[in-house]
Amino acid sequence: MTRAPWPLRRRLPALALTLTLALTLALPARAQLASPAAAPAEVAPDLYMDAMQSISEGRRGDASATLARMIAQGPRHAGEWLDLALLQCALGNDGAAERLFQEIEQRFDPPQGILDIIAQQRLQGCAGTPLHSEWTLTTARGYDRNVNQGASNPLYALGDGSGQPLQLLPDYLPKPDHYSVVSADYLRDLDQDGDLGYAQLHVRQNDHLSSYNTISLFAGAEHPWRVGNWRMRASGLVGALSLGGRMYQGQSQLQLRATPPLALPNGVDWSVLGGVSHMTYRTLSNFDANTSELRSILGYRDETRQVQLNLGWLNDHAVSDRPGGNRQGWSAELYGHTRLWRLLEGELDLSEQRWNSALAYSPGLIDTVRRQDTYNLRASLLYPLTARVALQFDWREVRNHENISIFQYNNRQIQFSLRWHDSQ
Repeated sequence: MTRAPWPLRRRLPALALTLTLALTLALPARAQLASPAAAPAEVAPDLYMDAMQSISEGRRGDASATLARMIAQGPRHAGEWLDLALLQCALGNDGAAERLFQEIEQRFDPPQGILDIIAQQRLQGCAGTPLHSEWTLTTARGYDRNVNQGASNPLYALGDGSGQPLQLLPDYLPKPDHYSVVSADYLRDLDQDGDLGYAQLHVRQNDHLSSYNTISLFAGAEHPWRVGNWRMRASGLVGALSLGGRMYQGQSQLQLRATPPLALPNGVDWSVLGGVSHMTYRTLSNFDANTSELRSILGYRDETRQVQLNLGWLNDHAVSDRPGGNRQGWSAELYGHTRLWRLLEGELDLSEQRWNSALAYSPGLIDTVRRQDTYNLRASLLYPLTARVALQFDWREVRNHENISIFQYNNRQIQFSLRWHDSQ
């Protein structure tokens, strides 16, 4: 199953972060503004924090709905007047925010901390959360020990495998080569409600084995929303891959990720993901397929470390008479990222994927039911040269263990990359 082109990570919008910090600084002052007589008998849900979280996640529509609920309830004390004013400012409602600021100044005797916050917001204005965009350009040079995924075993047997082994032709054995890569990623907010679009172009040129040169292009979009306290995110993806200058594969994918409102430790996040995809092969007959997946994603993140465990069930349905028919399987992936020493960072990505076919691969020629077990290991070192330029070293190892010898292969890649990135 081909995953989304790259991990979609978005930085907290600058205005939302500013307002969150402002709220933190204002908490003691808010306590001074609230009068004991105005204190409610029961503690209501903190709608302000819900709205701020919506803004930080780019869900302007949810924030507006929460603001409407706060206005309908009516501010009970000066602290909530300040909440409303900061929310109106975060949503870009300059006039409404100014009216609330004036109300606070006229009706209450705010301490200096509140006055400083109001003055700061008036100075920087209430432009709302700006649309965010970022891009990355990468050039790389590497060595691939098995460009063509040649069989690790030079012998194979026909039928059920009990006959006399035959020698594979040289074209089906591993072929090494050096290669060059140029890739570009682009990500942009589409609106103020957290919708975003992205695209990725990846071009690989081998020094000698030009028939294995590849060009891939992917584009997609994501849409977040909430169902009660559940965070939802839907995404769609389309892409194409050329091999040796000819169109080889097309792909389309839909995914839905849901995060339940669980009381987890700080930094821990758990979600479930379901998806379907369609693969078409332009140069191969009877290999088109539809794949469905269901995954559990458990992650942890702090200022210097990130760990994620991904477990998934897979079902691959052959559209036509594919060798081996339908297949089922599972996948597991463990990803880690941490700071190693000063500016040096490290990444480790270990995954395993298994497929079990339903039928013999090719009756009369290969009578075995195919069982695939593939291990991937990637270790990376990243060192930033400047704020926008980074150097990266990747070491990749692949072990594809199968019960049909002609499909077994091992591979190793070493790659040095130079990356430029920027965001607005």
